[in-house]
Amino acid sequence: MTDKFIFWLAAVFAVITGTLFILKEGWLATMGVHFPILMIGNIVLALVTLVSYSTSRKGLTAENPNVFVRSVYASTLSKLMLCVVGIAAYVIANRSQVSKATIFILLFFYLVYTVLETWQLFRASLRHKKPE
Repeated sequence: MTDKFIFWLAAVFAVITGTLFILKEGWLATMGVHFPILMIGNIVLALVTLVSYSTSRKGLTAENPNVFVRSVYASTLSKLMLCVVGIAAYVIANRSQVSKATIFILLFFYLVYTVLETWQLFRASLRHKKPE
């Protein structure tokens, strides 16, 4: 990866993590958010986004343009299904103390990482020129 995706991913991860630590005792505590779940979700989403971007980036260099489309669909679907499984595991494990705010914040993290990945793939596709 010669682009700056890893830099941007690390920056977004650091901003989200820093924001979580700043808001830990105040706003997040008053909402009843489970802080460790948010931290685990942030780490997992960052790692899955890295793998997903790598897969899509490899598809971008393929001769057949359908390979890129399939790799984007596969990475998006796998990331979404991982989020659904993670939220389901959280709900099952904490059935009596489920925090809806935690779930919505995790979905916001998913949105942020997906927008970052899409933005970087768009930029990479503009730079990538197929031989005629």
